[in-house]
Amino acid sequence: MAINQSIFKSYDIRGIYPSELDDATAFEIGRAFVKKTGAKKVVVGQDSRLASPALFKALVGGIAAEGGQICDIGQVLTECIYFAVGFYDFDAGVMITASHNPKEYDGFKMVKKNGNDIEVIRGKDLLKTFESLLPIQRTGQIQEIEKKDIWKDFLNRMFDFVDLSEIVPLKIVVDASNGVAGLAISRMQDNLPVEIIPLNFELNGNFPAHGPNPLLEGTVNQIAGEIIKNKADFGIMFDGDADRIFLIDENGKMVSGDATLLLLAKYFLQKNPGMAVVYNLICSRATPIFIKKYGGIPIKTQVGFVNVREGLMKNDGIMGGELSGHYCFKDNYYMDSGIITFLELLIFFSKDERKVSEIMKELQPYAKGDTNFEVADKEKVLEKVKKKYADGKQDFLDGITVEYQDWWFNVRPSNNEPLMRLTIEADTQEILEEKQKELTKLFL
Repeated sequence: MAINQSIFKSYDIRGIYPSELDDATAFEIGRAFVKKTGAKKVVVGQDSRLASPALFKALVGGIAAEGGQICDIGQVLTECIYFAVGFYDFDAGVMITASHNPKEYDGFKMVKKNGNDIEVIRGKDLLKTFESLLPIQRTGQIQEIEKKDIWKDFLNRMFDFVDLSEIVPLKIVVDASNGVAGLAISRMQDNLPVEIIPLNFELNGNFPAHGPNPLLEGTVNQIAGEIIKNKADFGIMFDGDADRIFLIDENGKMVSGDATLLLLAKYFLQKNPGMAVVYNLICSRATPIFIKKYGGIPIKTQVGFVNVREGLMKNDGIMGGELSGHYCFKDNYYMDSGIITFLELLIFFSKDERKVSEIMKELQPYAKGDTNFEVADKEKVLEKVKKKYADGKQDFLDGITVEYQDWWFNVRPSNNEPLMRLTIEADTQEILEEKQKELTKLFL
């Protein structure tokens, strides 16, 4: 069958439904997943997106066509799939989600059990198997699908990561972005001695309050207003499938993901001194400085959660994270978890009584900015940058990074979108603005 190869991304599968990713393609993806992984028992979950029920039906049809048994755990967080594969006797798992993409998108995140570990099945790696499939008749008939309620086991495991008695009566606003985070937070609330003011807990694939990506301009406005109105200690925002989490200070300002990483690193390194903490190369230059200060070993990787995770595994680290709000943990199969991060932040701010904004002044000493550009010839832009800034310290781990004494920048192609991303950090706001204007000319 003719397919749109662009939906097979570096990490997962994502596309606009049904023009790029339709039911027939989902059926074949189910077949390819079983062929590639050899899985006999597959657990499947889905988020709140409008297309997810239809894609579920098509996907499990493909899994069944290749002899796979299916267990449906319903609407869950993406990390529930990781938990189910690691905790129960499933061979593999698929989450139907497009994470933080706009509402017209949907897709699949895929993992398999590998001994005691969980292996991420990248979209681009599944493409070859997909293309080699021989055509079969899609009957629409599926053997009985098992259903399982995992919530009790999942939440008990999450609570194992913290001592709930250490949490003080904080007041916080939690924005679930009309995604699946509210399913977990509402079930946890009775166990937490905090006042939670819920925002957008209703599951709605139209995302009526705001889009499912907390980083888009204006998305934070609603929770910022609620934090200030309720005089809350801070706020928490989740993306559509709840694997990304963002901290909002008491003034309604979003905290940079690398600063949140440092809060978590400090907490984990107090219990696990001398272990590695992984961050990606567009995190602040303050990140490795503070990791060392907290007694850890900083490990830098390429951008992208899968790369951070691989760096964590290779270096036997305790945790890792990145600007996009993904935080992964050794004791969580090296996978990311918004819920573990949420609980750890409650512990951190229960022990540190300063206001969030005060803590951030220390952890965010530099001026930083990110810009995206649509570029026809990405290689040409990289060559122009390399030539113009030849006097700086250059690094090619991911795109090109150039360092100077009082500023640095990175230019790299996006893994998921047709964009070039520019990150600049400087000692002062004035230097940042000057260099942003200077570099922007190279993209035009």
